[in-house]
Amino acid sequence: MTVPPTRVIVLWLPDWPVTALLRSEARAAARTLDGEPAPGVDPDDAPVAIMHANRVVACSASARREGVRRGQRRRDAQGACPRLRLVPADPGRDERAFSPLLSRLEQLAPGVQPLRPGLCAIRARGPARFYGGEEEAASALLDELATCGIPDARAGVADGLFTAEQAARLMSPASIRIVPPGASAAFLSPLTIAALSDDELVALLARLGVQTLGEFAALDIAAVRDRLGEHGARLHALAGGSDSRPVVPRVPPPELARQIEFESPLELAEQVAFAVRTTAEDVSTGLDEAGLVCTEVRITLLDDRGGRSERVWLHPTCFDAAALVDRVRWQLQATLDSDSAFGGENGGVTLVRIEPEAVDDTAHHQPGLIGQGPDERLHHAMSRVQAMLGHRGVVTPLLAGGRWLSERERRVPWGDAERPAHPRDLPWPGSLPQPLPSEVYRAPRPAAVTASDGSPVAVDARGGMSAPPAVLDGRRVAAWAGPWPVVERQWDPARARRAHRFQMVDADQTAWLLVLEDDRWWIEGRYT
Repeated sequence: MTVPPTRVIVLWLPDWPVTALLRSEARAAARTLDGEPAPGVDPDDAPVAIMHANRVVACSASARREGVRRGQRRRDAQGACPRLRLVPADPGRDERAFSPLLSRLEQLAPGVQPLRPGLCAIRARGPARFYGGEEEAASALLDELATCGIPDARAGVADGLFTAEQAARLMSPASIRIVPPGASAAFLSPLTIAALSDDELVALLARLGVQTLGEFAALDIAAVRDRLGEHGARLHALAGGSDSRPVVPRVPPPELARQIEFESPLELAEQVAFAVRTTAEDVSTGLDEAGLVCTEVRITLLDDRGGRSERVWLHPTCFDAAALVDRVRWQLQATLDSDSAFGGENGGVTLVRIEPEAVDDTAHHQPGLIGQGPDERLHHAMSRVQAMLGHRGVVTPLLAGGRWLSERERRVPWGDAERPAHPRDLPWPGSLPQPLPSEVYRAPRPAAVTASDGSPVAVDARGGMSAPPAVLDGRRVAAWAGPWPVVERQWDPARARRAHRFQMVDADQTAWLLVLEDDRWWIEGRYT
Protein backbone atom coordinates (compact mmCIF):
# COMPACT_ATOMS: atom_id res chain seq x y z
CA MET A 1 0.00 0.00 0.00
CA THR A 2 1.37 3.40 -0.97
CA VAL A 3 1.85 5.78 1.93
CA PRO A 4 0.22 9.16 1.15
CA PRO A 5 2.52 12.18 1.36
CA THR A 6 2.47 14.15 4.60
CA ARG A 7 1.19 17.72 4.61
CA VAL A 8 4.26 19.87 5.12
CA ILE A 9 5.02 23.55 5.71
CA VAL A 10 8.34 24.58 4.16
CA LEU A 11 9.90 27.95 5.05
CA TRP A 12 12.38 29.42 2.60
CA LEU A 13 14.64 32.38 3.36
CA PRO A 14 15.83 33.77 -0.01
CA ASP A 15 19.51 34.55 -0.49
CA TRP A 16 20.34 33.08 2.89
CA PRO A 17 24.16 32.97 2.43
CA VAL A 18 24.09 36.74 1.82
CA THR A 19 21.75 37.31 4.76
CA ALA A 20 23.97 35.20 7.02
CA LEU A 21 27.01 37.25 5.97
CA LEU A 22 25.27 40.54 6.68
CA ARG A 23 23.92 39.37 10.04
CA SER A 24 27.35 38.12 11.15
CA GLU A 25 28.97 41.42 10.14
CA ALA A 26 26.23 43.40 11.87
CA ARG A 27 26.86 41.45 15.06
CA ALA A 28 30.60 42.03 14.72
CA ALA A 29 29.92 45.76 14.33
CA ALA A 30 27.61 45.81 17.34
CA ARG A 31 30.16 44.19 19.64
CA THR A 32 33.09 46.50 18.89
CA LEU A 33 34.14 48.33 22.02
CA ASP A 34 35.76 51.35 20.42
CA GLY A 35 32.59 52.53 18.73
CA GLU A 36 33.91 52.03 15.20
CA PRO A 37 31.74 49.50 13.38
CA ALA A 38 33.33 46.57 11.64
CA PRO A 39 33.16 46.67 7.85
CA GLY A 40 29.64 45.67 6.93
CA VAL A 41 27.39 45.77 3.92
CA ASP A 42 24.04 47.43 3.51
CA PRO A 43 21.88 44.97 1.52
CA ASP A 44 20.03 47.87 -0.08
CA ASP A 45 23.24 49.61 -1.15
CA ALA A 46 26.32 47.53 -1.94
CA PRO A 47 25.84 44.47 -4.18
CA VAL A 48 27.22 41.25 -2.72
CA ALA A 49 27.83 37.83 -4.28
CA ILE A 50 28.77 34.58 -2.54
CA MET A 51 31.29 32.58 -4.58
CA HIS A 52 32.13 28.88 -4.70
CA ALA A 53 34.30 27.18 -7.32
CA ASN A 54 34.57 30.49 -9.20
CA ARG A 55 30.79 30.74 -9.62
CA VAL A 56 28.06 32.77 -7.95
CA VAL A 57 25.98 30.64 -5.57
CA ALA A 58 23.95 33.51 -4.07
CA CYS A 59 23.70 37.26 -4.53
CA SER A 60 21.88 40.20 -3.00
CA ALA A 61 18.87 41.93 -4.52
CA SER A 62 20.97 44.96 -5.46
CA ALA A 63 23.38 42.66 -7.34
CA ARG A 64 20.52 41.04 -9.24
CA ARG A 65 19.25 44.47 -10.28
CA GLU A 66 22.60 45.05 -11.98
CA GLY A 67 22.57 41.73 -13.84
CA VAL A 68 24.29 39.29 -11.47
CA ARG A 69 22.77 35.80 -11.48
CA ARG A 70 23.39 32.47 -9.78
CA GLY A 71 25.76 30.24 -11.69
CA GLN A 72 27.65 33.11 -13.31
CA ARG A 73 31.41 32.97 -13.51
CA ARG A 74 33.37 35.48 -11.50
CA ARG A 75 34.42 37.58 -14.48
CA ASP A 76 30.90 37.68 -15.91
CA ALA A 77 29.48 38.80 -12.57
CA GLN A 78 32.14 41.51 -12.21
CA GLY A 79 31.53 42.57 -15.79
CA ALA A 80 27.83 43.03 -15.07
CA CYS A 81 28.53 44.86 -11.79
CA PRO A 82 32.06 46.32 -11.42
CA ARG A 83 31.44 47.35 -7.80
CA LEU A 84 30.33 43.85 -6.82
CA ARG A 85 31.74 42.58 -3.53
CA LEU A 86 32.80 38.93 -3.76
CA VAL A 87 32.81 36.81 -0.62
CA PRO A 88 33.79 33.11 -0.47
CA ALA A 89 31.09 30.68 0.59
CA ASP A 90 31.15 29.60 4.24
CA PRO A 91 28.67 26.80 5.09
CA GLY A 92 29.61 27.03 8.77
CA ARG A 93 28.68 30.71 8.86
CA ASP A 94 25.34 29.94 7.20
CA GLU A 95 24.52 27.21 9.72
CA ARG A 96 25.53 29.31 12.72
CA ALA A 97 23.30 32.16 11.61
CA PHE A 98 20.38 29.80 10.87
CA SER A 99 20.43 27.94 14.19
CA PRO A 100 18.94 30.77 16.33
CA LEU A 101 16.04 31.10 13.88
CA LEU A 102 15.30 27.39 14.18
CA SER A 103 15.15 27.77 17.94
CA ARG A 104 12.67 30.64 17.60
CA LEU A 105 10.48 28.60 15.23
CA GLU A 106 10.54 25.60 17.59
CA GLN A 107 8.96 27.76 20.27
CA LEU A 108 5.91 28.15 18.00
CA ALA A 109 5.84 24.75 16.30
CA PRO A 110 7.99 21.94 17.73
CA GLY A 111 9.39 19.44 15.27
CA VAL A 112 11.37 21.61 12.84
CA GLN A 113 13.57 19.82 10.32
CA PRO A 114 16.42 21.89 8.81
CA LEU A 115 16.80 20.87 5.17
CA ARG A 116 19.73 23.22 4.53
CA PRO A 117 20.70 26.66 5.83
CA GLY A 118 17.83 28.96 4.90
CA LEU A 119 15.32 26.15 4.32
CA CYS A 120 13.36 24.13 6.90
CA ALA A 121 10.21 22.00 7.10
CA ILE A 122 7.48 21.42 9.72
CA ARG A 123 4.60 18.96 9.79
CA ALA A 124 1.49 20.97 8.98
CA ARG A 125 -1.05 18.97 10.98
CA GLY A 126 -0.18 20.14 14.50
CA PRO A 127 0.35 23.86 13.78
CA ALA A 128 -2.76 23.95 11.56
CA ARG A 129 -4.91 22.63 14.41
CA PHE A 130 -3.40 25.04 16.92
CA TYR A 131 -3.59 28.18 14.77
CA GLY A 132 -6.85 27.33 13.03
CA GLY A 133 -5.64 26.41 9.56
CA GLU A 134 -2.58 25.89 7.39
CA GLU A 135 -2.47 29.46 6.13
CA GLU A 136 -2.79 30.84 9.67
CA ALA A 137 0.02 28.56 10.87
CA ALA A 138 2.31 29.59 8.02
CA SER A 139 1.49 33.24 8.66
CA ALA A 140 2.39 32.92 12.35
CA LEU A 141 5.76 31.38 11.45
CA LEU A 142 6.50 34.11 8.92
CA ASP A 143 5.58 36.78 11.46
CA GLU A 144 8.08 35.26 13.89
CA LEU A 145 10.79 35.35 11.23
CA ALA A 146 9.90 38.97 10.50
CA THR A 147 10.48 39.87 14.16
CA CYS A 148 13.92 38.25 13.82
CA GLY A 149 14.80 40.55 10.94
CA ILE A 150 13.79 38.27 8.02
CA PRO A 151 10.82 40.09 6.44
CA ASP A 152 11.04 38.45 2.99
CA ALA A 153 10.69 34.78 4.04
CA ARG A 154 8.35 32.54 1.99
CA ALA A 155 6.17 29.62 2.97
CA GLY A 156 4.85 26.71 0.95
CA VAL A 157 2.26 24.18 2.14
CA ALA A 158 1.71 20.99 0.14
CA ASP A 159 1.79 17.19 0.12
CA GLY A 160 5.43 16.20 0.64
CA LEU A 161 8.68 18.04 1.11
CA PHE A 162 9.51 18.49 -2.57
CA THR A 163 6.18 20.02 -3.58
CA ALA A 164 6.10 22.29 -0.53
CA GLU A 165 9.62 23.51 -1.29
CA GLN A 166 8.70 24.33 -4.88
CA ALA A 167 5.61 26.18 -3.63
CA ALA A 168 7.77 28.25 -1.26
CA ARG A 169 10.34 29.00 -3.96
CA LEU A 170 7.70 30.10 -6.46
CA MET A 171 8.18 33.86 -6.49
CA SER A 172 4.71 35.38 -6.37
CA PRO A 173 3.13 38.48 -4.81
CA ALA A 174 1.88 36.33 -1.92
CA SER A 175 4.41 35.10 0.64
CA ILE A 176 2.36 31.95 1.31
CA ARG A 177 1.53 29.41 -1.40
CA ILE A 178 -0.79 26.53 -0.48
CA VAL A 179 -1.20 23.54 -2.79
CA PRO A 180 -4.48 21.74 -1.98
CA PRO A 181 -4.30 18.07 -0.97
CA GLY A 182 -4.02 15.80 -4.00
CA ALA A 183 -3.10 18.65 -6.36
CA SER A 184 0.68 18.20 -6.27
CA ALA A 185 0.95 16.66 -9.74
CA ALA A 186 -1.03 19.46 -11.37
CA PHE A 187 1.01 22.10 -9.52
CA LEU A 188 4.37 20.57 -10.46
CA SER A 189 3.49 19.78 -14.06
CA PRO A 190 4.42 23.16 -15.66
CA LEU A 191 7.63 23.60 -13.64
CA THR A 192 10.97 23.16 -15.37
CA ILE A 193 12.97 19.98 -14.80
CA ALA A 194 15.74 22.12 -13.34
CA ALA A 195 13.73 22.00 -10.09
CA LEU A 196 15.06 18.46 -9.57
CA SER A 197 18.56 19.92 -8.90
CA ASP A 198 20.31 17.16 -10.83
CA ASP A 199 22.43 18.63 -13.62
CA GLU A 200 23.22 15.33 -15.33
CA LEU A 201 19.58 14.24 -15.40
CA VAL A 202 18.42 17.67 -16.57
CA ALA A 203 20.94 17.61 -19.43
CA LEU A 204 19.86 14.10 -20.45
CA LEU A 205 16.14 14.89 -20.35
CA ALA A 206 16.71 18.10 -22.29
CA ARG A 207 18.38 16.10 -25.09
CA LEU A 208 15.34 13.80 -25.09
CA GLY A 209 13.00 16.76 -25.44
CA VAL A 210 11.65 16.61 -21.88
CA GLN A 211 11.46 20.15 -20.49
CA THR A 212 8.89 20.09 -17.65
CA LEU A 213 8.20 17.96 -14.61
CA GLY A 214 4.85 16.96 -16.08
CA GLU A 215 6.52 15.59 -19.21
CA PHE A 216 9.00 13.67 -17.06
CA ALA A 217 6.23 12.26 -14.83
CA ALA A 218 4.33 11.09 -17.95
CA LEU A 219 7.19 8.75 -18.92
CA ASP A 220 6.75 5.06 -18.17
CA ILE A 221 8.23 4.26 -14.76
CA ALA A 222 9.63 0.92 -15.92
CA ALA A 223 11.51 2.59 -18.76
CA VAL A 224 12.79 5.30 -16.42
CA ARG A 225 14.04 2.70 -13.92
CA ASP A 226 15.77 0.69 -16.66
CA ARG A 227 17.47 3.77 -18.09
CA LEU A 228 18.17 5.85 -14.97
CA GLY A 229 18.13 3.34 -12.12
CA GLU A 230 16.59 3.82 -8.70
CA HIS A 231 17.83 7.39 -8.46
CA GLY A 232 15.94 8.30 -11.61
CA ALA A 233 12.85 6.44 -10.37
CA ARG A 234 12.88 8.46 -7.15
CA LEU A 235 13.11 11.73 -9.08
CA HIS A 236 10.31 10.50 -11.34
CA ALA A 237 8.12 10.04 -8.27
CA LEU A 238 8.99 13.53 -7.04
CA ALA A 239 8.05 15.01 -10.41
CA GLY A 240 4.66 13.31 -10.16
CA GLY A 241 3.99 14.64 -6.65
CA SER A 242 4.58 11.30 -4.90
CA ASP A 243 6.99 12.24 -2.14
CA SER A 244 6.82 9.82 0.78
CA ARG A 245 9.75 11.26 2.72
CA PRO A 246 8.73 12.04 6.31
CA VAL A 247 9.62 15.16 8.24
CA VAL A 248 12.38 14.22 10.67
CA PRO A 249 12.59 16.86 13.44
CA ARG A 250 16.02 17.84 14.62
CA VAL A 251 17.17 17.07 18.12
CA PRO A 252 17.41 20.45 19.87
CA PRO A 253 20.92 21.19 21.11
CA PRO A 254 21.47 21.15 24.87
CA GLU A 255 20.99 24.41 26.73
CA LEU A 256 24.53 25.43 27.58
CA ALA A 257 24.03 29.09 28.48
CA ARG A 258 24.04 30.15 32.14
CA GLN A 259 23.37 33.48 33.78
CA ILE A 260 23.46 35.02 37.22
CA GLU A 261 21.47 37.99 38.52
CA PHE A 262 22.48 40.20 41.40
CA GLU A 263 19.85 41.66 43.70
CA SER A 264 22.31 44.34 44.75
CA PRO A 265 24.23 45.71 41.73
CA LEU A 266 27.99 45.13 41.83
CA GLU A 267 30.21 48.04 40.86
CA LEU A 268 33.73 46.57 40.96
CA ALA A 269 35.06 44.25 38.25
CA GLU A 270 36.72 42.01 40.82
CA GLN A 271 33.41 41.63 42.67
CA VAL A 272 31.65 40.56 39.48
CA ALA A 273 34.48 38.16 38.56
CA PHE A 274 34.32 36.51 41.97
CA ALA A 275 30.52 36.21 41.80
CA VAL A 276 30.46 34.51 38.38
CA ARG A 277 32.95 31.77 39.24
CA THR A 278 30.20 29.30 40.05
CA THR A 279 28.31 30.24 36.88
CA ALA A 280 31.44 29.71 34.76
CA GLU A 281 31.98 26.31 36.40
CA ASP A 282 28.37 25.39 35.60
CA VAL A 283 28.99 26.26 31.94
CA SER A 284 32.12 24.09 31.87
CA THR A 285 30.30 21.22 33.61
CA GLY A 286 27.45 21.37 31.10
CA LEU A 287 29.90 21.26 28.23
CA ASP A 288 31.73 18.29 29.75
CA GLU A 289 28.48 16.36 30.19
CA ALA A 290 27.63 16.96 26.53
CA GLY A 291 31.12 15.92 25.39
CA LEU A 292 31.83 19.40 24.05
CA VAL A 293 34.29 22.25 24.52
CA CYS A 294 33.64 25.93 23.90
CA THR A 295 35.81 27.80 21.38
CA GLU A 296 33.66 30.95 21.10
CA VAL A 297 31.56 32.46 23.90
CA ARG A 298 29.14 35.36 24.07
CA ILE A 299 29.16 37.35 27.32
CA THR A 300 26.34 39.78 28.08
CA LEU A 301 26.41 42.29 30.93
CA LEU A 302 23.42 44.37 32.10
CA ASP A 303 23.53 47.24 34.57
CA ASP A 304 20.92 48.87 36.78
CA ARG A 305 20.64 51.89 34.47
CA GLY A 306 19.52 49.97 31.39
CA GLY A 307 23.01 49.69 29.88
CA ARG A 308 24.07 46.59 27.98
CA SER A 309 27.51 45.27 27.01
CA GLU A 310 27.71 42.28 24.72
CA ARG A 311 30.77 40.75 23.10
CA VAL A 312 31.84 37.45 21.54
CA TRP A 313 35.21 36.15 22.72
CA LEU A 314 37.26 33.60 20.80
CA HIS A 315 39.87 31.18 22.09
CA PRO A 316 42.69 29.52 20.13
CA THR A 317 42.00 26.19 21.88
CA CYS A 318 39.03 26.06 24.26
CA PHE A 319 37.64 27.88 27.29
CA ASP A 320 37.78 26.56 30.84
CA ALA A 321 36.08 28.10 33.87
CA ALA A 322 39.05 30.34 34.73
CA ALA A 323 39.25 31.66 31.16
CA LEU A 324 35.54 32.48 31.21
CA VAL A 325 35.94 34.44 34.44
CA ASP A 326 38.88 36.35 32.94
CA ARG A 327 36.77 37.32 29.92
CA VAL A 328 33.98 38.62 32.13
CA ARG A 329 36.45 40.75 34.09
CA TRP A 330 38.23 42.04 30.98
CA GLN A 331 34.98 42.93 29.25
CA LEU A 332 33.73 44.80 32.29
CA GLN A 333 37.02 46.67 32.70
CA ALA A 334 37.16 47.62 29.02
CA THR A 335 33.54 48.77 29.06
CA LEU A 336 33.94 50.88 32.18
CA ASP A 337 37.15 52.44 30.84
CA SER A 338 35.46 53.41 27.58
CA ASP A 339 33.00 56.23 27.03
CA SER A 340 30.02 53.90 26.60
CA ALA A 341 26.73 54.34 28.43
CA PHE A 342 27.26 51.10 30.35
CA GLY A 343 28.03 51.40 34.05
CA GLY A 344 29.33 54.81 34.93
CA GLU A 345 29.05 56.70 38.17
CA ASN A 346 26.80 54.96 40.72
CA GLY A 347 26.02 52.23 38.18
CA GLY A 348 26.39 48.51 38.88
CA VAL A 349 26.11 45.16 37.11
CA THR A 350 22.81 43.34 37.65
CA LEU A 351 23.13 40.36 35.27
CA VAL A 352 25.90 38.34 33.65
CA ARG A 353 25.05 35.80 30.93
CA ILE A 354 27.62 33.34 29.54
CA GLU A 355 26.49 31.66 26.33
CA PRO A 356 28.70 29.28 24.28
CA GLU A 357 28.55 30.51 20.71
CA ALA A 358 30.66 27.83 19.01
CA VAL A 359 31.48 24.37 20.37
CA ASP A 360 33.60 21.43 19.26
CA ASP A 361 33.93 17.77 20.14
CA THR A 362 36.05 17.09 23.21
CA ALA A 363 38.06 14.46 21.33
CA HIS A 364 39.58 17.17 19.14
CA HIS A 365 41.06 18.93 22.18
CA GLN A 366 42.50 16.07 24.22
CA PRO A 367 46.10 16.58 25.42
CA GLY A 368 48.88 14.56 23.89
CA LEU A 369 49.62 11.05 25.14
CA ILE A 370 53.15 11.98 26.23
CA GLY A 371 53.09 15.43 27.78
CA GLN A 372 52.20 18.62 25.96
CA GLY A 373 53.67 20.05 22.80
CA PRO A 374 55.47 23.40 22.59
CA ASP A 375 52.34 25.17 21.34
CA GLU A 376 50.30 24.07 24.37
CA ARG A 377 53.07 25.09 26.79
CA LEU A 378 53.45 28.46 25.06
CA HIS A 379 49.72 29.15 25.19
CA HIS A 380 49.56 28.15 28.85
CA ALA A 381 52.44 30.50 29.73
CA MET A 382 51.06 33.41 27.72
CA SER A 383 47.60 32.95 29.21
CA ARG A 384 49.01 33.08 32.75
CA VAL A 385 50.88 36.28 31.98
CA GLN A 386 47.76 37.74 30.37
CA ALA A 387 45.67 36.86 33.44
CA MET A 388 48.09 38.89 35.58
CA LEU A 389 48.59 41.86 33.25
CA GLY A 390 45.11 42.15 31.78
CA HIS A 391 43.48 41.52 28.43
CA ARG A 392 45.84 43.72 26.41
CA GLY A 393 48.90 42.91 28.48
CA VAL A 394 50.03 40.32 25.90
CA VAL A 395 49.46 41.12 22.22
CA THR A 396 50.37 39.55 18.89
CA PRO A 397 50.78 41.34 15.53
CA LEU A 398 48.14 40.83 12.86
CA LEU A 399 48.57 41.75 9.20
CA ALA A 400 45.63 43.86 7.97
CA GLY A 401 44.82 45.68 4.76
CA GLY A 402 45.67 49.24 3.80
CA ARG A 403 47.60 51.40 1.39
CA TRP A 404 50.39 52.37 3.78
CA LEU A 405 52.73 49.86 5.33
CA SER A 406 52.55 51.39 8.80
CA GLU A 407 48.76 50.96 8.99
CA ARG A 408 48.78 47.30 7.96
CA GLU A 409 50.03 46.11 11.34
CA ARG A 410 47.44 45.68 14.08
CA ARG A 411 48.14 44.28 17.53
CA VAL A 412 45.46 42.06 19.01
CA PRO A 413 45.31 40.54 22.50
CA TRP A 414 46.73 37.06 22.90
CA GLY A 415 44.18 34.37 22.04
CA ASP A 416 41.76 36.70 20.25
CA ALA A 417 40.83 36.08 16.64
CA GLU A 418 39.59 39.56 15.90
CA ARG A 419 38.80 40.65 12.37
CA PRO A 420 40.92 43.60 11.31
CA ALA A 421 39.18 46.91 10.76
CA HIS A 422 40.72 46.86 7.26
CA PRO A 423 40.54 43.25 5.94
CA ARG A 424 43.34 42.07 3.70
CA ASP A 425 40.98 40.40 1.23
CA LEU A 426 39.43 43.72 0.15
CA PRO A 427 40.86 45.50 -2.89
CA TRP A 428 43.21 48.33 -1.98
CA PRO A 429 43.89 50.43 -5.10
CA GLY A 430 47.18 52.24 -4.67
CA SER A 431 48.61 49.74 -2.18
CA LEU A 432 52.20 48.61 -2.57
CA PRO A 433 52.53 45.38 -4.60
CA GLN A 434 54.84 42.50 -3.81
CA PRO A 435 57.64 42.25 -2.88
CA LEU A 436 57.20 44.32 0.26
CA PRO A 437 60.12 45.86 2.18
CA SER A 438 61.68 43.52 4.72
CA GLU A 439 62.02 46.37 7.25
CA VAL A 440 59.22 48.88 7.84
CA TYR A 441 59.68 51.92 10.05
CA ARG A 442 56.82 52.40 12.48
CA ALA A 443 57.41 56.17 12.27
CA PRO A 444 58.66 57.18 8.78
CA ARG A 445 62.17 58.57 8.86
CA PRO A 446 62.79 62.02 7.29
CA ALA A 447 65.14 62.04 4.32
CA ALA A 448 66.76 64.47 1.91
CA VAL A 449 66.63 63.77 -1.83
CA THR A 450 68.40 66.19 -4.15
CA ALA A 451 69.26 66.47 -7.80
CA SER A 452 72.79 66.50 -9.20
CA ASP A 453 72.95 70.28 -8.80
CA GLY A 454 71.91 70.07 -5.13
CA SER A 455 68.36 71.34 -5.62
CA PRO A 456 65.51 69.46 -3.88
CA VAL A 457 63.59 66.99 -6.04
CA ALA A 458 59.89 67.80 -6.26
CA VAL A 459 56.81 66.51 -8.12
CA ASP A 460 54.22 68.86 -9.59
CA ALA A 461 50.44 68.46 -9.66
CA ARG A 462 50.60 66.57 -12.99
CA GLY A 463 53.14 64.05 -11.67
CA GLY A 464 56.13 65.56 -13.41
CA MET A 465 59.50 65.60 -11.61
CA SER A 466 61.62 68.71 -11.28
CA ALA A 467 64.84 66.68 -11.77
CA PRO A 468 66.03 63.06 -11.49
CA PRO A 469 67.07 62.10 -7.94
CA ALA A 470 70.85 61.88 -7.60
CA VAL A 471 71.63 61.96 -3.86
CA LEU A 472 69.80 60.33 -0.95
CA ASP A 473 70.95 61.50 2.49
CA GLY A 474 74.46 62.14 1.17
CA ARG A 475 74.70 58.81 -0.71
CA ARG A 476 74.69 58.59 -4.49
CA VAL A 477 71.52 57.15 -6.04
CA ALA A 478 72.49 54.30 -8.37
CA ALA A 479 68.96 53.53 -9.60
CA TRP A 480 65.42 54.72 -8.95
CA ALA A 481 61.84 54.17 -10.06
CA GLY A 482 58.67 56.23 -9.69
CA PRO A 483 56.77 58.29 -8.93
CA TRP A 484 53.61 56.30 -8.13
CA PRO A 485 50.84 58.58 -6.89
CA VAL A 486 48.65 57.68 -3.91
CA VAL A 487 45.50 59.81 -3.59
CA GLU A 488 43.14 59.18 -0.68
CA ARG A 489 39.82 60.61 0.52
CA GLN A 490 39.62 63.65 -1.71
CA TRP A 491 36.06 64.16 -0.44
CA ASP A 492 37.23 64.61 3.17
CA PRO A 493 39.51 67.65 3.64
CA ALA A 494 40.43 66.55 7.17
CA ARG A 495 41.74 63.12 6.10
CA ALA A 496 42.70 63.70 2.46
CA ARG A 497 46.22 62.62 1.45
CA ARG A 498 48.19 63.04 -1.72
CA ALA A 499 51.67 61.55 -1.98
CA HIS A 500 54.10 59.88 -4.38
CA ARG A 501 56.10 56.71 -3.82
CA PHE A 502 59.65 56.09 -5.06
CA GLN A 503 62.03 53.16 -4.95
CA MET A 504 65.74 54.01 -4.86
CA VAL A 505 68.97 52.03 -4.71
CA ASP A 506 72.02 53.80 -3.28
CA ALA A 507 75.69 53.23 -4.04
CA ASP A 508 75.90 50.50 -1.37
CA GLN A 509 73.18 48.55 -3.26
CA THR A 510 70.66 49.09 -0.48
CA ALA A 511 67.11 49.53 -1.74
CA TRP A 512 64.74 52.01 -0.09
CA LEU A 513 61.06 52.82 -0.28
CA LEU A 514 60.45 56.57 -0.06
CA VAL A 515 57.38 58.79 0.04
CA LEU A 516 57.17 62.41 -1.07
CA GLU A 517 54.29 64.22 0.63
CA ASP A 518 53.79 67.98 1.10
CA ASP A 519 57.25 68.62 -0.39
CA ARG A 520 58.87 66.47 2.32
CA TRP A 521 60.68 63.15 1.80
CA TRP A 522 60.20 60.18 4.13
CA ILE A 523 61.74 56.71 4.19
CA GLU A 524 58.91 54.20 4.67
CA GLY A 525 60.90 50.96 4.48
CA ARG A 526 64.09 49.21 3.40
CA TYR A 527 64.61 46.20 1.14
CA THR A 528 67.27 43.68 2.14
